Amino acid sequence: MSSSTEIATYYAYDPSHVLPAVFAALIGISLIMHTWQNFHYHFWRVTFFMFYGGTVFTAGWIMRITSSYDPGNIKLYIAQTCLVLAGPPIYSAAEYNILGRLMHYTPMHSPINPSRVLYFFIYVGAAVESLTAVGAVRLSAANGDMDLLKNGETFISIALVLQGVVELLFMSFVALVHIRCARAKMLTPKVRTICIMLYGTSTLVLIRCIFRAIESFSNLSVISSGTCDGTCQAVLRHEWYIYVFEAAPMVLYTYWLNIVHPGRFLPRNTKVYLDYNGVERVGPGWKDHRTTWMTFVDPFDIRGRMSGNVDHEQYWLRPEEYPPAADAATKPESQTEFVRAV
Repeated sequence: MSSSTEIATYYAYDPSHVLPAVFAALIGISLIMHTWQNFHYHFWRVTFFMFYGGTVFTAGWIMRITSSYDPGNIKLYIAQTCLVLAGPPIYSAAEYNILGRLMHYTPMHSPINPSRVLYFFIYVGAAVESLTAVGAVRLSAANGDMDLLKNGETFISIALVLQGVVELLFMSFVALVHIRCARAKMLTPKVRTICIMLYGTSTLVLIRCIFRAIESFSNLSVISSGTCDGTCQAVLRHEWYIYVFEAAPMVLYTYWLNIVHPGRFLPRNTKVYLDYNGVERVGPGWKDHRTTWMTFVDPFDIRGRMSGNVDHEQYWLRPEEYPPAADAATKPESQTEFVRAV
């Protein structure tokens, strides 16, 4: 981006008019498909963030189309940058929700209260996004001040690295549930499919995080030294990188979640769980005996685990007390409870 008084363009290349339109269309189609599936499977509570993220990401590429025709307009440039950057982290929240629902389905293998999975990762993600916001504010207010530019780009670089770390942490949670289910011989086709999907989509988000981090460090190098060569030259001077390592992975992400929509594999009712014999039963749901604020302060129940007395009810050890899901759904009183839980 040029820092001269008369700025002809805020891009380091001649931006394409066609490619952002293509990706806006692809993401928009995926958004429509996912919206329909959410209604079809009544799974809005779990995958609402796919709708939200898809809306933001589609708007970002539409805004980039407009910006490509007026590359010297700083407002359009900032708007498209913010929207495109904001879409993937929102998509990631859908993954967190899906993992939480998988943990409700296999509660005996969950290292954390399943209802707190989304909050745990969103809080961690919010801390990371706050660094991005601080960096973005400082960049927009720099107005040629090299110290502010450097400071802002540093915040964004750190935030992008931490985003990758959060994604790796998420994948380790998936792996933990996957391994525990395999050892307990509970790795049913449904569980296996969801785990593979989460590995795949997380890898796509991680690829995007790595690219954005390289791009940000390249910007930081330009600001600090005033030179751009090697990796910096390749990443910042060629537009195709953003489509290959940002747009394409996220398009694959959204279509993967459409093909393997969790509504096809996981129950809507959080009280339905898989017992050790592979039978789906309707239990009481995860009951944590601690106060709500303690479940946020100590989501892993470290105190209870250290004392050997966990503070949640292990109802899965008494399967004979809970009816199979298919039988429970045929009973009026159970069916009423099932609908209320949904």
